[in-house]
Amino acid sequence: MTQKRMPVVFAGHGSPMLALEHTEVTRTLTKLGTRIVEECGTPRAILAVSAHWYAPGTFVQSAAHPRQVYDMYGFPHELYEVDYPVDGSAELTKAVQEALGDRVAINDNWGIDHGTWTVLVHMFPKADIPVVQLSVDQGAGARDAYEVGRTLEGLRDQGFLIVASGNTVHNLGMVEWDNEDGTKMAHHFNDAVVDAVKHRVDEAAIAYEKLPDAAYAVPTPDHYLPLLYCLGAAPGEEPRVFNNVCTLGSIAMTGFAFGL
Repeated sequence: MTQKRMPVVFAGHGSPMLALEHTEVTRTLTKLGTRIVEECGTPRAILAVSAHWYAPGTFVQSAAHPRQVYDMYGFPHELYEVDYPVDGSAELTKAVQEALGDRVAINDNWGIDHGTWTVLVHMFPKADIPVVQLSVDQGAGARDAYEVGRTLEGLRDQGFLIVASGNTVHNLGMVEWDNEDGTKMAHHFNDAVVDAVKHRVDEAAIAYEKLPDAAYAVPTPDHYLPLLYCLGAAPGEEPRVFNNVCTLGSIAMTGFAFGL
């Protein structure tokens, strides 16, 4: 049973290999999931906002048993054997529809993609909490993402956990495979985002193009926008910053937990 309002989590997911890794990053995700259950109770369901459902509109899933999407190519066979068989949640789907009204539509053509399951397999490894994905609207802007988050804030009081997944810095074209850290440009942008989010200067996070090295860090907005859904859904709340590291030169794994 839920004891208190559910938090909001933005998690950096990076490479799909995250699902198979046992590192400080994944151990932190596991501890985060445990802490949520211990402090807030088991969520009724999880609303997942993944960078990888970057769609021409705002869509929500309604499938009772959403399929697991292996939306990545060229990785080891073991990754495609990772099974995360969650149920959907008609209650959460209905709550999203009631909150967003005409701006959301049902779409079950997608599923639970690797932006979601590579994170949740560590946070909630038993796959016993229902999951519903919400798309990131590729036709909307940063402020729209933030405002959708504001509209979804009330889900937290109904026992629903919001987990968004992307990366504050995500530039696959500039990946440095032999770099276990980040470039100066990756750190400059990530540090600016962390500062804005920690001090709740939301306007700076929304206008991310003005932050240092933004063009390098966010060549496309798909992995950044999920953070803005979280900021909107947790107005004024100071976050816990976790996994504040960069890797492969141009990827930041930084995460934020609000209300925890």
